[in-house]
Amino acid sequence: MSSVMKTEKVKKQDWASKEFTTTEKNKILDKLITARVGLLLRHPFFGNLATRLKMVDASDWCGTLATDGRNFYYNNGFVNKLTPKEAEFGFAHEVLHNVFDHMGRRDHRDPVLSNIAADYATNQILKDERIGIVPNFIKIYQDDKYRGMSYEQIYDILYEKADKIDIASLGELLDEHLDDGENGEGGEGGDQDGTGNGKGRPKLTAEEKKQIRDEIKEAMVAAAQSAGAGRVPAGIQRMIGDFTEPKMDWRQMLRMNIQSILKSNFSFNRPNRKSQHCGAILPGLMNDETVDVSVAIDMSGSISDAMAKDFISEVKGIMDEYKDFKLDLWCFDTKIYNYACFAGDSADDITSYECKGGGGTDFDVNFEFMKNQNIEPKKFIMFTDGYPCGSWGDEDYCDTLFIIHGNETIIAPYGQTAHYK
Repeated sequence: MSSVMKTEKVKKQDWASKEFTTTEKNKILDKLITARVGLLLRHPFFGNLATRLKMVDASDWCGTLATDGRNFYYNNGFVNKLTPKEAEFGFAHEVLHNVFDHMGRRDHRDPVLSNIAADYATNQILKDERIGIVPNFIKIYQDDKYRGMSYEQIYDILYEKADKIDIASLGELLDEHLDDGENGEGGEGGDQDGTGNGKGRPKLTAEEKKQIRDEIKEAMVAAAQSAGAGRVPAGIQRMIGDFTEPKMDWRQMLRMNIQSILKSNFSFNRPNRKSQHCGAILPGLMNDETVDVSVAIDMSGSISDAMAKDFISEVKGIMDEYKDFKLDLWCFDTKIYNYACFAGDSADDITSYECKGGGGTDFDVNFEFMKNQNIEPKKFIMFTDGYPCGSWGDEDYCDTLFIIHGNETIIAPYGQTAHYK
């Protein structure tokens, strides 16, 4: 794959070396300021995050745009070619790289494919949110087939097909990525879309990178509050909720979701014994102890039998606490396997349940199955790796909890999400 990766190096662009007068540079800077104001007015979440970035003329080393989380680096020649609306797109593009920490999440991944995946993820959101206008002189990385996918998911798809496709024909990076690599300043592959010299590129220490990530998180929360409800992309809103709300172990989340479907009432048929020493008889708490839950286990390959058994054992342990319950249980990949229904008198049989499957992953088959079998659970729980081939299923059918194994960055687009550890 290394020979394919070399083709991604972008040649020095004609705008990168052009000299500008002081007056021309000021006009270029004014264009960027206008773009930030436009974002503030039309897309306040992005505008607020854009205004915290210091604009830095980096024409001596940056061929397009770049960011390190604190600064917005730009090439005068590149910005000169942009319209104000295209500059809005560019600003928002850098904002999203910071929000998702794309460069910090690279880890061991190929730097070129990693950068392409980051741009695919970023540009799709900007298109869907209708932010700015895509520059018309660059073929950016954007494909609707990646809608809703995380950076890691897109990378895995590109990596799998890298030897079969012409990477250079897919598009161009809109900006220069300041990677966290170890191969010189900016990392290997960091100077793909610029002047080619790499001199003067910012290099941050590990402590500085951590501090910037913390600053961005705080800025995201403030920007979301300032923007108001409904004006922050759903995926980013979930991220904000993830690091502002207390983390909960998947077992706790599972227990709370099952308990949440119980209804409580008071009845004299079940008197409160604690009140009897006072000479008074008060009604006692009476729970509706018939728990109706459906559980689907994704057996497409990445979830082992041991993990599935661990999950089933946890479900059984919770069910044992209730007087009566109904549990519909099945496995799936692209089909449904080994459906079984357990009730209070057959609880022990759950431990001998056999998990089956091993093909692809189709979440929709679960909802089709429930509809065809007239199964309408009070709570539907899916144990999965979080990589459906298509959609995440029918979000309007029932309350759903996704317990995701593997990638902790994956958040279901609806319902609740917990991560298996």
